[in-house]
Amino acid sequence: MMPRRSWEDEELVLLRDNARRFFERECVPHELRWRAQHHAERELWNKAGAAGILCASIPEEYGGGGGHFLHEAVICEEQWYALSYAFSNNVHSGIVAHYLLAYGSQAQKQRWLPGMATGEIVTAIAMTEPGAGTDLQRIRTHARREGDEYVINGSKIFITNGLHADLVCVAVKTDVNAGAKGVSLLMVETAGLKGFRRGQPLDKIGQKMNDTTELFFDEVRVPVENLLGGPEGEGQGFRQLMQQLPRERLIIAVGSVALMRRAIDETLAHVRERQIFGQALMKQQNTRFVLAECETQARVAQAYVDDCIARLQADTLDVPTAAMAKWWTTDTACRVVDACVQLFGGYGYMTEYPIARLYTDVRVGRIYGGANEVMKEIIARSLEQG
Repeated sequence: MMPRRSWEDEELVLLRDNARRFFERECVPHELRWRAQHHAERELWNKAGAAGILCASIPEEYGGGGGHFLHEAVICEEQWYALSYAFSNNVHSGIVAHYLLAYGSQAQKQRWLPGMATGEIVTAIAMTEPGAGTDLQRIRTHARREGDEYVINGSKIFITNGLHADLVCVAVKTDVNAGAKGVSLLMVETAGLKGFRRGQPLDKIGQKMNDTTELFFDEVRVPVENLLGGPEGEGQGFRQLMQQLPRERLIIAVGSVALMRRAIDETLAHVRERQIFGQALMKQQNTRFVLAECETQARVAQAYVDDCIARLQADTLDVPTAAMAKWWTTDTACRVVDACVQLFGGYGYMTEYPIARLYTDVRVGRIYGGANEVMKEIIARSLEQG
């Protein structure tokens, strides 16, 4: 169970309890089926909306919960602790909703945010391409202006929530010769959209129940008013992406700490029951030392993440600090889970055990949200610049 934070008030405690019960009731019992088919049913989004899980930090005037990042953090922790990745609330509520809140016109906010809060609208963000991942300046998907429309051509890959997405925030080149200054963000409504196609859910080594797909755009026409940032938004996409990255990377760090806690809790339960050489595995010095190291790393990670949360709440979380949180917590989570798997012995290699699923689930953290090598480069540049 996730421990109570120093920043949790009674409202957040109640939200945590509600989120925990939702994931235990609506997600955990269906995990095996969803893992096999690589996605959950669409109605799960509507259930999440009815339970108040979606858009918790979006203002009430747009249908959201009226909270802030602490509300998102509590929900994220409980979802990741439950290993319930069947829908990415982080992408939907923590990322796309806040792009709309920060850069959307009043009409865009009124049009899409209320439906996102209820689960009527499922969202995704499409940045990565077969030839461009962390380096978004290299994207090739482009959109040309024709009168009151943009015409999109290209493809995106590894798109979380891609199978069910009704609305996709697509990074495109509106000027193919302008580098980062040629990137724009277009909101694409997918229902009945001519020229738009989704691939089948991709078969990943971890987080198998979460749908991840390719998206294809062949002369897809989108109204000019769907440009994020209004008339001045063309060419502002890269700046918009960079401004939101500290928040996105902190969300990953919050989830990574929750995965560490789940791994340690699973392992403690196992080593207290497992007998070796006539006594509980927990009595072996190596076991005790390994778990002492894991617990220390988890608590240090939690302390740093809590500090970053406080900085975000005070609007002082900078890009290098968020990059530190992202790379260190995801790397540390991989080390902690690996150490815990070892204490399970052969059982740690069996997918019926949560610890085995954690082993593959946790690995992607070092890749998405910006590869950890890029996080270190960001930090190094900040040091170089003084």
